[in-house]
Amino acid sequence: MTQAELADRAGVSQSYVAMIESGERTGRVDALRKIAAALGVDLDDLVIKP
Repeated sequence: MTQAELADRAGVSQSYVAMIESGERTGRVDALRKIAAALGVDLDDLVIKP
């Protein structure tokens, strides 16, 4: 899945997805929930745990 496809499915911008992926920006919880749902995974699977 491309960043653009993920962004479209999650209802966020492609640039937002790119910034999260590159580490330039941390994601807001509400946006991360949408991205997780679009990927079919739990939110916990997207969050780096110490």
